[in-house]
Amino acid sequence: MHSCLLHNGEIRGTSETLVAPGQVGFMNGWGIFSTIRVKSGVLFALARHYRRMRHDAERLHVPFEISEDELERQLLRLVEANQAQNATLRVVVVRNHGGLFEGPALSRASDVIAFTADLSQWGPGANLMYVPHGRHAASAFAGAKVTSWAQNLTWNEEAHQRGLDEVILLNEHGQVSECTSANIFVIRGNEVWTPTLEGSGCLPGVTRAILLEEIEVPGVSIRERDFLPQDLESADQVFMTSTTRDLMPVLSVEGRALGQNPVALERLSAAFQAFLNAYVASRAPEVASR
Repeated sequence: MHSCLLHNGEIRGTSETLVAPGQVGFMNGWGIFSTIRVKSGVLFALARHYRRMRHDAERLHVPFEISEDELERQLLRLVEANQAQNATLRVVVVRNHGGLFEGPALSRASDVIAFTADLSQWGPGANLMYVPHGRHAASAFAGAKVTSWAQNLTWNEEAHQRGLDEVILLNEHGQVSECTSANIFVIRGNEVWTPTLEGSGCLPGVTRAILLEEIEVPGVSIRERDFLPQDLESADQVFMTSTTRDLMPVLSVEGRALGQNPVALERLSAAFQAFLNAYVASRAPEVASR
C-alpha cells in the first residue's frame, strides 16, 4: 500500500487511525468494493466498476451516495498524491450504521475509502486446486463483491500452504464457478467458455465482461456456458482473468498439468491489450484536464 489513502474525500496518511470500532461495516464485513487498474493515470473501465458497485450496494443495503464523476475526481486526486500512474487501486464503501453493536457519534451513513498499491508480479502462470461448495449459485448474494473476505483469504492461504497459487471454487452442483479473486475461462478449439453468472454463482468481473462484450478475435467465439471440472481438465487451455492479472494461463489443477495453447491465448491477450490501450488513449486528455 502506498503512503496516502482517500478517506471520505480527504487525502490522509495510511499510518493515521481513521477506523472506529463501532463502524459495523468494519466489524462485520458489511461493505462493497472494487479493484481498478490505473494505467498512465487513467482509471480503466471506471464506469463498469461503478455500475457494479452501485448494484452490489443496493443488494447489500450499503449507502452509496457518491456520483461517478465525483468518485473519479477523488480517486484521481489519490493517484496524483501517490504518484501512482501505473498501479492497482482499491475503493471500498463501508456501512456505518445498523446491527447490534453500532457505536456512537457516527455521523456518516457510510465511508468511502481508497488506496493504491504497486502492480502485482504474478509470474508465468497459476497452479490451482479445487474447493467443493465454495460458491452457492442459488444465494441471493451470489456474485456480490463484498468486504467479508475471510473465506477467500483462508482458501488462498491453504493453497499457498500446498505450494499452489489460487483455488477453483465449485458450486453446489459441482460446476466450476470462479477463483477467489478471478474469473476463469477455457479454450476448446475455436470456442472460449466462461461460467454463466446465474448458473455458477460467479462474480461479474470487469475483465470477464470486456472479453464477452467488447473483444472480437476472428474465428473465435467467446460465450458463457456452465461446465464441470472434467471439461476444464480436457480443455486446450485454461486461463484466469482479473483487473490485476489481465489474462493469465492456468498451468495445473490438483497437480495435474493442463493443456497449453499459447497461440490462442496470445491472440485473446493481444486483443484485450489493444482495447485497454485504446481506452486509455481516449480518456487521457479528459483526465489531464481535470
